[in-house]
Amino acid sequence: MPVRGAAQLSRRIGQKKRLLEAEEPGSDLHGAPTPSPTEPRLGQPASLGPQRSVYFSSPKSRSARLGSEFFDQPAVALARAFLGQVLVRRLDDGTELRGRIVETEAYVGPEDEAAHSRGGRQTPRNRGMFMKPGTLYVYVIYGMYFCMNVSSRGDGACVLLRALEPLGGLETMRQLRNALRKGTVGRALKDRELCSGPSKLCQALAIDKSFDQRDLAADTAVWMEHSAPGTREPAVVAAARVGIGQAGEWAQKPLRFYVRGSPWVSVVDRTAEQNTQSGPAVSICAHEAF
Repeated sequence: MPVRGAAQLSRRIGQKKRLLEAEEPGSDLHGAPTPSPTEPRLGQPASLGPQRSVYFSSPKSRSARLGSEFFDQPAVALARAFLGQVLVRRLDDGTELRGRIVETEAYVGPEDEAAHSRGGRQTPRNRGMFMKPGTLYVYVIYGMYFCMNVSSRGDGACVLLRALEPLGGLETMRQLRNALRKGTVGRALKDRELCSGPSKLCQALAIDKSFDQRDLAADTAVWMEHSAPGTREPAVVAAARVGIGQAGEWAQKPLRFYVRGSPWVSVVDRTAEQNTQSGPAVSICAHEAF
């Protein structure tokens, strides 16, 4: 076949092929194949904003995680800001336990007579309180329970996490709590009992002293995430902190914050709910709240 004739035939075949491809139902308007619903789309992104690879995006890597800048605020502001955020714990087998924070306590630093840093004292035990905001401070109480705090802005200041609303991994939480419970073997724990106290939530999330001084903004086993988009800001009650009767005037300061009406809170203070600014605390047994 002459060279000219072959070139014309090649052009006609190419034109026909392009027409056939344009008529196929699996093509978009630009001729790029449209993937099936089960395949990731690798073509032009629908938005001109920042894009994440469909292969590397996952719930664990999304930007919902709270960064260092979130924790860098005074203890009282941070204690309030924590309400509604989600605490996540990833176990060694990959299981993720999740709970929404519904109760916190602020410890404002050396001037706070109820704080472990009162008077500015630093020890190996409380070192986490003096580290950068977002550092965990985990300590032991009654010789057998753990409490988890997060350092805030200001030396010796931190926020105690008091209660969570369990969101995910409840059965695992129940198993972890049952393995460590004393004297109540045989009674099944109700969901609202899983994390309704600072030591209860540590048991439910398998938090122990090994988590002390970890960076909550960078750790791979425990972190915090923003509340779900569209979540309504909770009504907050300010009440006296629990179990600090020997702290003088600081025992009555309204530095405990909780979500009003939440069934997951460890201790409800009816008087404080009537006046969230200065109402006196209801007398309770501190040990029961843990």
